[in-house]
Amino acid sequence: MSNVQVKEPFVRMVKRDHASMGRKITVRILAVLLALILDALFIFFVTGLNPFAVYGVMFKGTFGSSIRFSWAMRDLVTLLLIGVALAPAFKMKFWNIGAEGQVLMGGLMTALVMVNFGNTLAAPVLMLLMLLSSIVAGGIWGLIPAFFKAKWKTNETLFTLMMNYVATSIVACAVNVLRGQASSLGKLNMSTHAGWFPKLWGQTYNTNIIVVVILTFVMFLYLKYTKQGYEISVVGASENTARYAGINVGKVMMRTMVISGALCGLCGFLLVAGRDQTISTQTAGGNGFTAIIVAWLAKFNTFYMALISFLLIFLQKGAGEIASAYGLNDYAADIITGIILFCILGSEFFINYKMIFRSGKEGKKDE
Repeated sequence: MSNVQVKEPFVRMVKRDHASMGRKITVRILAVLLALILDALFIFFVTGLNPFAVYGVMFKGTFGSSIRFSWAMRDLVTLLLIGVALAPAFKMKFWNIGAEGQVLMGGLMTALVMVNFGNTLAAPVLMLLMLLSSIVAGGIWGLIPAFFKAKWKTNETLFTLMMNYVATSIVACAVNVLRGQASSLGKLNMSTHAGWFPKLWGQTYNTNIIVVVILTFVMFLYLKYTKQGYEISVVGASENTARYAGINVGKVMMRTMVISGALCGLCGFLLVAGRDQTISTQTAGGNGFTAIIVAWLAKFNTFYMALISFLLIFLQKGAGEIASAYGLNDYAADIITGIILFCILGSEFFINYKMIFRSGKEGKKDE
């Protein structure tokens, strides 16, 4: 037997068993402060602008006027609803990357009902048919990858991502048919406003805000206090444990994805009837992918999702205002917001892991 010295690495990463709420808040605040410092250095040395003036302009992007704040809330609830829709699937560890396509399919069915039945059905019946068709379309679009996953263990990440492209192609084809010889589709039922949400406090999209606030509370209660929410948690923790507990994993998987897809389809309904009054391949606006960040950072807590959605919309509006006010290209403005996002995302690593530095003593290993 001989003693062989084993040299420890200078630093090791170890997963934390638990991080207190105080630590989580502190780390995230420090991450934001670091991001602001890095942004200030970038702004001063690269653009030559006053960082404090730039931050002031960024603030004006959301809070500069009541209408700007209203627009921010309009965009926030879209992002929040998709995040809420992804929450049950992600908590089950079913990585639904197909929210973009599910929103588009819900929006497309809403538009088709508006065009084909807008002049024949009474307003309440038309609105109900639009709602149901969007929910069913989104639910089916979510069910398809869940069925294949439950039946044949397919990769849900690739499957749902692929279905985004399928949905985009279907919407593009439908738009071409709907517009006919016109150069663009434009707003649907422009003369009659059939299928449009009525104005609430001067805007049609204020209805969207109310609906999303309600759904945020409902999803929180569903995940935390219902039997189905408990089953989602168990399946997410371990499919084998769920099976031993008598839970039908395939059934839970498909049911949860129907709910996730249906809520995305509902989002498409709100976008077409309450915000845009039209449909295009850009209706979802990339929010299906941005909402992945929202759901992941919030750890599937819908109230945290509201805060994170607000931060992301604030950064998005601020970037646009900076580019407009200072004549910067979009890339420079995106770098400023990207640094903030990078630091916030990076802070999650330091919440979940800790660094252990090498001590002065060398370990020994017997051979």
